[in-house]
Amino acid sequence: MTDRRRINGPPGGTRPAIFASSLDSASTATARPQRQRQPNDLRKIFLKTGLIPSASGSAYLEFEPSASLAAARSSPQSLIPPSSALKLACTVHGPKPLPRSATFSPNLVLTTHVKYAPFAARRRKGHIRDASERDLGVHLETALRGVIVAERWPKSGLDITITILEAEDDRWWGDAPDSHDSPWGMLNVLAGCVTAASAAISDARIDCLDLVAGGVAALVSDESEEGKDAKPKLMLDMDPAEHKAIVSACVVAYMPSRDEITELWLKGDSSKASLAADDKRLAHDALIDGAVDAARGAHTVLAEAVRESAMRFAGLTSGDNAA
Repeated sequence: MTDRRRINGPPGGTRPAIFASSLDSASTATARPQRQRQPNDLRKIFLKTGLIPSASGSAYLEFEPSASLAAARSSPQSLIPPSSALKLACTVHGPKPLPRSATFSPNLVLTTHVKYAPFAARRRKGHIRDASERDLGVHLETALRGVIVAERWPKSGLDITITILEAEDDRWWGDAPDSHDSPWGMLNVLAGCVTAASAAISDARIDCLDLVAGGVAALVSDESEEGKDAKPKLMLDMDPAEHKAIVSACVVAYMPSRDEITELWLKGDSSKASLAADDKRLAHDALIDGAVDAARGAHTVLAEAVRESAMRFAGLTSGDNAA
């Protein structure tokens, strides 16, 4: 039965013909954003906690757009931006008692819910969660389950909800629809979800073993040596719109203090990839090490955000005691 109270938009993005016809092949080829950072450089991250007073803990995370995207926004030549940046909000509700109808649990029951906003991606998302959103929720729950001290709250539940306001693109919009078979943008989304959820859990004053941060690394073929059997290069914090040929990518949830990985997700075929001569490591080992290095960089921002949250909480507590 159709919902007559809601008018849904088209499932896919639409492009005005007058602008699409004016884009020839030459201008389209030069419109692809180019990576301005070094392979080991990470994008800047904005992370803020305590933005939603009604929740037990909350966090907002945003990635700095690439230099080419910032230039395109300042002097736009087309209505279609070259790439997107990651923006998401996380809320934590709990710990709260489980309903009486639920079975007894000696540990904290963790529930994760990841949902794209309808306008988050180029292809419009529906109001019901699809398979990719459910996969992100499962990976996020696995990453956080090894961090929270669950035995502190028996017969209790913790709900973590993440709303993705702007998602990373899986590819550049000018590429062919089948140019990238794997949704590479989901890896950056998962890394941001892990980092934001860890900040929100700390803002909710929930005991954890350590702060967990997400990091992404990818093996990218050099476009300048296309057709010459180019060796893949390791790129940290890759933007799928900036690279034409991504061999494989990896995302990890990493706890620096304990030197432990709570979640590992690798996509692509790295078994047949051979790195450049200056890197003799195996492809999958290099991917994991690069993702861990990216997670260490995100952990510095996460630790600073948690420190600001603790200072804000200490100020509020001292003010209440004085009153």
